[in-house]
Amino acid sequence: MNLASRDIRHNFGRFVLTTIGLGLLLMIVMGMGGIYRGLVQEATLLVDRVDADLWVVQKDTRGPFAEISRVPPNLEDRIRAVPGVSSSRGFVSTTIQRERNGRAMRITVQGLDWPEDRGQWLPIVAGRALGQAHYEMIADESLKLSLGERLKFAKDTYTVVGLTRAMSSPSGDSMAFFTLQDAQAIQFDLSGEAVRLERSARYSRAGRIDLGRSQPQVIERTLGPSSQLPALGPLAISAVLVKVQPGVDPSQVKAIVAQWPDVSVYTADGQRSLLLGGFVDRSRRQLGLFRLLLIIVSGVIMALILYTLTLDKIHDIAMLKLIGARNGVILGLILQQALLLGGLGYVVAYYIGQWLFPAFPRRVVIIPQDLWMLAGVVVGISVLASLLGVVKALRVEPSEVLA
Repeated sequence: MNLASRDIRHNFGRFVLTTIGLGLLLMIVMGMGGIYRGLVQEATLLVDRVDADLWVVQKDTRGPFAEISRVPPNLEDRIRAVPGVSSSRGFVSTTIQRERNGRAMRITVQGLDWPEDRGQWLPIVAGRALGQAHYEMIADESLKLSLGERLKFAKDTYTVVGLTRAMSSPSGDSMAFFTLQDAQAIQFDLSGEAVRLERSARYSRAGRIDLGRSQPQVIERTLGPSSQLPALGPLAISAVLVKVQPGVDPSQVKAIVAQWPDVSVYTADGQRSLLLGGFVDRSRRQLGLFRLLLIIVSGVIMALILYTLTLDKIHDIAMLKLIGARNGVILGLILQQALLLGGLGYVVAYYIGQWLFPAFPRRVVIIPQDLWMLAGVVVGISVLASLLGVVKALRVEPSEVLA
């Protein structure tokens, strides 16, 4: 005869509601761990997928994802001349926010060095990679865009030719991929009035120097586009991605490039460590603290529930002792209830989480290792929570059955 199962059937409704409530609490604990895993995955997603051995960025910066980095495009040619380098390509990353259907739409714009990089490495679930140098884009499906849809960024209109899945920036914004030149046009876009004022200021400055006074015809060129002025360099890029030749140690190439005074260079592992140690670290500590507090709260709630169930059975426990039941039988009654309550709560948390987690705005990644760890924690808090009820049950005197 299983006394625990008989007692649960006697208070079935209350036990079910208690299990569901505890399951929801454990689901939040499970979700906290999944959100942290999602943060790590989003932070390192592009670094892992882009397949670059080295990241060359602006001097004393931490890369295009941690902070603003701007380097000249001709850095690609300089790096390509370094012994051991197989290829180098430019990379642009910036975040924009636009209005679409009355709602804010945040996009992390990534520039691909077309035609060498057309986005073939992306997890494209519909459509294709970039097929021309301008006016095409690959968007993540979380942006709710459809193939063939046309959107205007800066002064140009772009057509969605491909859709990716689960491509988010470290900040959680959906990614969209353009050619490098298009991404630069979006990043450095200025309104018509701003362009006019900039050209007017440029004309005024040129007129105040000796060259402008001696050669007035030169001043007229300052009223044209910046790209037509040799003295002004081309638009900057965020980083240069370097691939070394097979058999070459990336650290050898890194040692050479690191001596240049205008850039900093990181390996792929170094870039990943910077992201995890900076952006993700504070979120990890905060989520860990909340997770610990929720586990403590779960244990306290289970202890109070089991204590209350024990108080309801004081008369029955006294009767068991009166007829000669050993303390082990009573201890097993309470411990079995605690383990069953924790186990069913864990199952409820898992299945409700599988249903709810995909609807979360940030990615929630649940891995088997975390599930087993949480299962062990649930068993631990179930045993500890039963101690309060066990102590109360063992103190019951058989004479209380007459009270």
